[in-house]
Amino acid sequence: MTSQSGVIRRLVGVYHADGGLRGELAYVVGKVRGTAECALCDITHGALGRKREWRHLVPELGVPVDLVHLNERSPEIRAASEGRTPCVLAVTDDGPVSLLGPADLAALDGSVDRFAERLAAAVEATGLHWERPPTPTPRRS
Repeated sequence: MTSQSGVIRRLVGVYHADGGLRGELAYVVGKVRGTAECALCDITHGALGRKREWRHLVPELGVPVDLVHLNERSPEIRAASEGRTPCVLAVTDDGPVSLLGPADLAALDGSVDRFAERLAAAVEATGLHWERPPTPTPRRS
């Protein structure tokens, strides 16, 4: 019998920026000036908001996906991500497990498809498993 502790109940992506009007504005200004970057933002967002590819990927994963800013983290997520953002964590019955860190996300160059591949590899490498296996569907261009 498999332990339930290794089951991914949800994913949490932590942006390397504060949320809210002030935080978003500071990030945009920093991005333009070249003083701020967030590889997770580059994966989930394009110039006009959330990427279509991202919106199609999330339901395929089969678990809830929460995206939070630095100032929106719960104490548990803060403890697991402090100093290691942007990142993606798997939340299990035993707590959060780091799947992708800043370097992992930066290496994806904003690609949602590469993110999905790297996420699957990270899940396998950690020995975790999905509550409900992902169900890939054909992507629309």
